[in-house]
Amino acid sequence: MATGGNKLLLDLYRTMRRIRTFEERVNELFVRGETAGSMLHMSIGEEAISGVCETMEQGDSFTTHHRGHGIFIARGADPNRMMSEIAGKADGYCSGKGGSMHIADMGLGALGANAIVGGGIPHVVGAGMSYRNRGLKNVSVAFFGDGASQQGILYEAMNMAALWKLPVVFCCINNQYGMGTRIDRAAANTNLHERAIACGLNGVAVDGGDVEEVHEASERIMTAARNGRPGFITLTCYRFYGHARLDKSPYRDEAEEAEGRKRDALVNARARLIDRKTADAASLDALDEAAAEEMNAAVAHAIAALPPDQDSMFRDVYAEGELRPRPLREHLSMILGEAR
Repeated sequence: MATGGNKLLLDLYRTMRRIRTFEERVNELFVRGETAGSMLHMSIGEEAISGVCETMEQGDSFTTHHRGHGIFIARGADPNRMMSEIAGKADGYCSGKGGSMHIADMGLGALGANAIVGGGIPHVVGAGMSYRNRGLKNVSVAFFGDGASQQGILYEAMNMAALWKLPVVFCCINNQYGMGTRIDRAAANTNLHERAIACGLNGVAVDGGDVEEVHEASERIMTAARNGRPGFITLTCYRFYGHARLDKSPYRDEAEEAEGRKRDALVNARARLIDRKTADAASLDALDEAAAEEMNAAVAHAIAALPPDQDSMFRDVYAEGELRPRPLREHLSMILGEAR
């Protein structure tokens, strides 16, 4: 059993339920035509990542990939502001300019979300170097998918972290697919943590269907990282749906999906809580309903929120006092006027 026992499992279940429900409501927001942009990457099936996030502390930092909603919620993000960002509204985390793939908040320790595969990984090396040089016990965590395990920048980052003994953890969420390519068709050795061990990191593979196992292993890895032994966690799970909202995953058959969904950490945690008599079905149903009410309210908030003013288009893009680009309409009018 993970450190913290049954109360910890109940807390992790609550976080996982909030993540699952948030993602379901994001899906509904998309269907209603209320999202900004056409790309949504849901993390349903990856909720056990909350076991990693639970071991992080105040002042720790992290980067995420394009499937990072659940990580932000597990790190304390406000669902209202997240949903507003996804809807492209002014009160979103990035004033509606980032959308689903680029939610960020330095106050949460979020160094940014990156839609470039593996693009956020090297940022944690810089953060880790800063913590080491300042004598801090903080850790910086890079969350990424198995698709990024083939990117050269990952190996450069792991080598530097190991060489300089930085307080860094690399967390690969192996949901079995990089877009439509299954991991065993992209890597001869699918034990991804073994690559990290070869680089000199403290590597471990955990079952993403068991949030207690994830938490227990993460606690060991995180503690070692705080003391100069960087680590690597492979969280093996299954992506319940296609790569993005419009991907119906024709590259997978029903039998594979049915087998993969047996790894559902949320279902497994619920059964374990009832079996241990930590909670009964009625109390867990009430917890689920509370999560539904919270996320329903977030959807309503996002729909009612105001879009950003057109004048704010270049705010946070250019330095204060720097000349802003001229709007295209104004530029064309000037050209046409001169032509006359």
